[in-house]
Amino acid sequence: MNTFEVKYQGNLRTTATHLDSGSEISTDAPKDNHGLGETFSPTDMVCSALASCILTIMAIAVEKNDVDIKDAKAIVKKTMGNNPRRITKIEIDLTFPREYDSKTKTILERAAHNCPVHHTLSERVEKNISFTYVS
Repeated sequence: MNTFEVKYQGNLRTTATHLDSGSEISTDAPKDNHGLGETFSPTDMVCSALASCILTIMAIAVEKNDVDIKDAKAIVKKTMGNNPRRITKIEIDLTFPREYDSKTKTILERAAHNCPVHHTLSERVEKNISFTYVS
């Protein structure tokens, strides 16, 4: 089990510390919600966590076949709703640095929809994931 400490720093900012490693992540409220928007907001972190989880789980899924997805990237777009204020849609455009055979593509695309963060997020959050393979 991982343990984290999150401290409120004032001015709508927090710092989260991963206690095992000492690694830190800071958040700031977005400009449209009383903050300065100078770093990731908590909802940005949720969307980034989904993209990071997808990339990680895809890498795990294909490594046994000696497939490397190094330099794959995700462009993430977040849509917020109101009443209550929440994430309503996350769009993730995945781009891979090379072409893969159809079996590998199937493994990658299934893995993307089966990462733990994807399963954790509410069904009410629309999650659109697209895949581009560059040859």
